[in-house]
Amino acid sequence: MDSGIHYANNDGTKTMRFVTDVIHNDVAVIRGKGRMNMLAAANLRTSIQSAMNTGRSKLVLDLSGVDFLDTTSLGSIVAGMKAARNAGGDLRITIPGPQPALLLEMSRLNRVLLSSADAQSAYGY
Repeated sequence: MDSGIHYANNDGTKTMRFVTDVIHNDVAVIRGKGRMNMLAAANLRTSIQSAMNTGRSKLVLDLSGVDFLDTTSLGSIVAGMKAARNAGGDLRITIPGPQPALLLEMSRLNRVLLSSADAQSAYGY
């Protein structure tokens, strides 16, 4: 069953969309499912900016449904983290699956991005 967070491009490929939920007055959770590749990177940047435009600089990127992450998406994550920190907040992640976790480890971003078991515990609420 499709979760409804993907849409088909004109060429029949699927690009990840992101859904944003507010779990606390100042915390937004951005969720995606599937492959977070270069096509999804622009959608991620837009989702991060949209959440910040609502006054939320504490962000959680829920990677629990992401089974693939590429370096272009890493760039979007880092850009989002910097923007959130510049606004007085942060971007944190949920514990990712095997491939995203390996890429975060190889890039050493696992040392910079704080992770938690789930979105609700990312900021201790």
